[in-house]
Amino acid sequence: MAESQPSVVLDHVGEKRGCPEDEKEEIPSKKPRVESDHENGGPAHQDEEQGPVEEASEGEEDGETFADMMKHGLTELDVGILKYISDHEGFSGILKERYSDFVVHEINKQGKIVHLDDLSVPAEAADVPEAEQQSNETDVLTAVQKQELGELQLFKNKEGNVSIEVMEDTKEKRTLVHKAIKTQFPGLETKTEEKDGRKFIVAYHAAGKKALSAPRKHFWPKNRGNFCHFVLYKENKDTMDAINVLSKFLRLRPNMFSYMGTKDKRAITVQEIAVHRITAERLAHLNKCLMNLKVGNFSYKNQPLKLGELQGNHFTVVIRNISGTDEQVQQAMTSLKQTGFINYYGMQRFGTTAVPTQHVGRAILRNDWNEVVDLILKPRPGAEKEFLVRCREEWAKSQDPEASLKKLPNKRCVEGQLLRGLSMYGKKNIITAFGLIPRNNRLMYIHSYQSVVWNTMVSRRIEAFGLKPVEGDLVLSGATAHVLSAEEAETHSIHDIVMPLPGFDVIYPTHHVGKGYRELLAADRLDIDNMRHKVKDYSLAGAYRRVVIRPSDVSWEVIHYDDPRISLVHTDVEKLDKAPPPVFNTEGKFRSLRMEFSLPPSTYATMAIREVLKLDTSIKKQTQLNTTWFN
Repeated sequence: MAESQPSVVLDHVGEKRGCPEDEKEEIPSKKPRVESDHENGGPAHQDEEQGPVEEASEGEEDGETFADMMKHGLTELDVGILKYISDHEGFSGILKERYSDFVVHEINKQGKIVHLDDLSVPAEAADVPEAEQQSNETDVLTAVQKQELGELQLFKNKEGNVSIEVMEDTKEKRTLVHKAIKTQFPGLETKTEEKDGRKFIVAYHAAGKKALSAPRKHFWPKNRGNFCHFVLYKENKDTMDAINVLSKFLRLRPNMFSYMGTKDKRAITVQEIAVHRITAERLAHLNKCLMNLKVGNFSYKNQPLKLGELQGNHFTVVIRNISGTDEQVQQAMTSLKQTGFINYYGMQRFGTTAVPTQHVGRAILRNDWNEVVDLILKPRPGAEKEFLVRCREEWAKSQDPEASLKKLPNKRCVEGQLLRGLSMYGKKNIITAFGLIPRNNRLMYIHSYQSVVWNTMVSRRIEAFGLKPVEGDLVLSGATAHVLSAEEAETHSIHDIVMPLPGFDVIYPTHHVGKGYRELLAADRLDIDNMRHKVKDYSLAGAYRRVVIRPSDVSWEVIHYDDPRISLVHTDVEKLDKAPPPVFNTEGKFRSLRMEFSLPPSTYATMAIREVLKLDTSIKKQTQLNTTWFN
């Protein structure tokens, strides 16, 4: 098995300005028993590119370089990612030089790749009582008034309001104007004022730049589904940030939205979203003021979306400035298409700081709560945001949660939530204090520990037996794992083999690699026969995960180009705007590999790319190579 590791470069340029952001909300989740092609993995990661929540929060920078911050980060070796299964020679390239080099389209529960290709509002049924009234709303505002209101909505109006005189002063007329403004310009409030005996309707932002259009109890027809489903297109923003933006403009709680999976931030992604009893018209109006977000393909349905209902994701990935020959590329991509890649949990699962998330998870499982607090709060090597450095230093010096908390401008980061809990409940009630951290963040730690165990054991399995099923391996029959006999192993392929994440409700392979689970956990002072925890949330049932994944819909091409700034993917929004697709030369200064493939849920596209390029995908390694490349 080839083990070469040529270089990859990761750049951090080309960011666009986004819409206002808000704090993230906790997402409830469930523990799946089996990780199969049509089910998500552990609840901390409902999708292929969604990594753990970072402990660091937004705030001041300390002047250190990104490379300095990553000096003490993790590499693939630290989390058990050791093997490749293809024999081709690896080659270098630039991964995610632009976020438009990584495009993700959700595959919905019907198996269809989701696209944003229609911004129109669906026609209402003929018996909707408000239909006629809504058609007249546009007539009550003049073109000049609409222009002024549009400028006000986008905060271009220095006066801070727009006054519209009501010439025909009747309650019905005023009601039409009020409703037209609120419907056509979400984010604006209205009031009626009288000046010198004349009536004016004044439009304004209710709370400055954080104003929201107030929810109204509009009539909701019986023949209309209670949920408006739509497609969300986003650039360089994660799913919860995007939903927080929509929530602000619509004045809704974020939990009014539902979705099938979260998507990567540094990418262009397209996915389905559903919202309860918000009209397509209100959503469509948001397209006038959203940055890096667009919504469309509206429909009304009776049910929301549920996490895990998606069948997977389709990826379009551009690797720029590749060094590989056409023959190397052909060999690499043919292997990916025919054999696949090891289904490792990617680096996103384990955090980016000097204290790995799996170490915190291990301490939780040991019931060593003093170590949990110490790992999260103690000073750590490597550059960090200055306010976190001050907070950690204070904790190391005084062990005083209130004094340490005062060093944090944002109390909603993990450190702040833990310190607030310690301040409220005391250092003798750490379990209760730790509970103030959102449940998903807490579970992320123990799922990271499970993941590093799985990665390590799968590397041993590939080292010992390669791609050949053997006696003692596990396969799934429905949701139940079955141990293969020597005869049965001859009738299966590596794509059938699963390995367990440790827990109280799984079985283990019976060959010597499977027996290594017990030794690995014992070395971490954990008992594989006692994976139940006195805190129910931290009891691990375990799950099964396929060892090798073979992508579907695999295609690729080598592209030649001269301008490194051009986009090499024709996005859904560019198609809607009738922008021409990128034109490629037969020759050029630069060569890139553009690949497309589809993956089931709970698989990491970065692990597929790793198999093609034979590279270390950790941020630490990429940053080191990035520094070398540009120096």
